[in-house]
Amino acid sequence: MALRDRMPGGDKDPAAKLSESARHKLDELKVKLHHQLVEKIDFEKLEKIDKGRAELEVQRIVENLLDREGTPLNRFERLQLVREISHEVFGFGPLETLLHDDAVNDILVNGSHQVFVERQGKLVLSDVKFRNEDHLRQIIDRIVGRVGRRIDESSPMVDARLPDGSRVNAIIPPLALNGSSLSIRKFREMPFHADDLVRFGSWTKEVADVLKLAVGGRFNLIISGGTGTGKTTMLNILSSHISDAERIITIEDAAELQLQQRHVVRLETRPPNVEGKGGVDQRALVKNALRMRPDRIIIGEVRGAEALDMLQAMNTGHEGSITTVHANTPRDAIGRLETMALYSETNLTHDSIMRQIASAIHIILQLKRFSDGVRRLLCLSEVIGLKGDVVQIQDIVSFNQTGVTDKGEVVGEFIKHPCQPEFLRQLRVRGLIPKSMNLKEWGFKD
Repeated sequence: MALRDRMPGGDKDPAAKLSESARHKLDELKVKLHHQLVEKIDFEKLEKIDKGRAELEVQRIVENLLDREGTPLNRFERLQLVREISHEVFGFGPLETLLHDDAVNDILVNGSHQVFVERQGKLVLSDVKFRNEDHLRQIIDRIVGRVGRRIDESSPMVDARLPDGSRVNAIIPPLALNGSSLSIRKFREMPFHADDLVRFGSWTKEVADVLKLAVGGRFNLIISGGTGTGKTTMLNILSSHISDAERIITIEDAAELQLQQRHVVRLETRPPNVEGKGGVDQRALVKNALRMRPDRIIIGEVRGAEALDMLQAMNTGHEGSITTVHANTPRDAIGRLETMALYSETNLTHDSIMRQIASAIHIILQLKRFSDGVRRLLCLSEVIGLKGDVVQIQDIVSFNQTGVTDKGEVVGEFIKHPCQPEFLRQLRVRGLIPKSMNLKEWGFKD
């Protein structure tokens, strides 16, 4: 979301300050020292001791090897070399600098010599490079191996996550023609709050307060948007409004939700093994979750036949469920839900699926990443019923862009549409609207 995009930048990689010849010299020396280090260290014993002690021991050995080599290096080059070898041994090599840079949101590796990063919502080419394709593959294998996944020519695609929860996707040749590709969506240790997004213009305080009431009132929500529009961030924020007394079941392909409640059960899919067996998809987890006495079911993203099971759960006593879907408009989100429900290979008709959608879904939040890199709420829409075989949707709030400044910043305002939201009317009847809230601003006359 917007706050993540505007966080202050971290220090640049010191390696960028080196000349091309100095960089090449250091790379050659690093490879040589790394081989010598592997011969000297018992890595099985190293893993059993404290990481801090292990790093100091490796640094001491590298310093001794440098002294023995007698290669003339200045203080900066020496420190840089020791640090890079430490990253190779304990971390993820050249990626370590980017992973610790708070200003970087996404890391996109397009082969061994091209690494893009996203800063403030914009993609820029970084100075980080891998030695060659084999070096990049070593880092990819290390990442996926730590979470019990595998990647090779027989299984050339994988979803995984880093120890801090960052989401990772890797794809290698022969599917990736220009060399192995690695995409990392970084994980924030401190999750965003609703007020953070208000300060950076992603939505208004009034919209945040209304959605807090909708989540507390157990209305079913769909968060819609394209790739990188902040759907998971929004899902985390809305989920934070769920009562601590409720039992929550989360279902994800790659676990990245950051729920703070005490009664949360986290479920994650499992890919099939090399023989094509043992895989567990989201649909199986949704079905199992229904037997676990959930108060709420939160699905990181619906992308297949589990959409039908989710709709049925929402219609059979599991109100207040939340999920995300890839779509460009609320209307497209409805269409995608119908299409995915048809994946279930049931004999349901178009009419019956649309009735389930109209009954199950109450609110749709459409998100968009604008040209200035800021993620904003494009519109807050409400499902108001079924007319014929068409689900009826009304926009409650939408963002109206009026221009762009000389600096490329988007100018606009959030507009409330002249309607009386049905979910607010129900909240008022149930006595869940605080007295401080002015309902006249939302179209109510009294």
